[in-house]
Amino acid sequence: MSKTLKLGVNIDHVATLRQARYATMLDLPNAEPSLLKAAAECERAGADSITIHLRADRRHIQDRDVFEIRESIATKLNLELGDTPEIVEIALEVKPDFVCVVPESREEITTEGGLDVVAAGEGLKRTVARFQQAGILVSLFVDPDEAQIKAAADAGAEMIELHTGAFANASITGGDDELADLVEAAKLADTLGIQVNAGHGITMANIAKVLQVPHLAELNVGHHLVSQSVFMGLHSVVSDMLTAMEAYNHRA
Repeated sequence: MSKTLKLGVNIDHVATLRQARYATMLDLPNAEPSLLKAAAECERAGADSITIHLRADRRHIQDRDVFEIRESIATKLNLELGDTPEIVEIALEVKPDFVCVVPESREEITTEGGLDVVAAGEGLKRTVARFQQAGILVSLFVDPDEAQIKAAADAGAEMIELHTGAFANASITGGDDELADLVEAAKLADTLGIQVNAGHGITMANIAKVLQVPHLAELNVGHHLVSQSVFMGLHSVVSDMLTAMEAYNHRA
């Protein structure tokens, strides 16, 4: 198993910018910015996967984006989704390399917490099994909570993505308690044989602390990289994040 910490780049908010002007004019050749160009730029910078979230309300990523990105990228596709029949069927048609099942609310601006795997019960288990039968690896986006991680293992998921949002918000002035929760969660998941990924709110300002979490395989970073790309360019900010991640030595 590779000990290199991988980076998945979420390009949802490239689509957010496009939708601000071209939501009803996506067929225009000048509809910009291009998600395909964004994905290619991330790949050239060294990203290991491209992450997109197809939401039920299609607020940024559109169905056509999912199919076009699946066909265009050379790296792996991570499709975030809610466990709803319509989106699950699209995912099964697209066949991303892996999916990350997340909670989803039309009222939220962004994903605000982990999936309640405990409450999801047998319905989620059936969804996990359907993806796996199609050859798609499954990750569940969870808070660093013992019960949720054990439920993710029971659901049969190969991976979890630890929700780092609480840590990211607290890290502005501290975040030590939240970081400790992530450390313990990662240790538990590793003992259960689950791959540990992490994401939400990770920035260049808090990445050094994130790298204290053991057993990490991949980080998913989106909003920060897209935001900073306004000033520095997407290739540059992805490269800088990858350079910072080279300090990670807790993979094994």
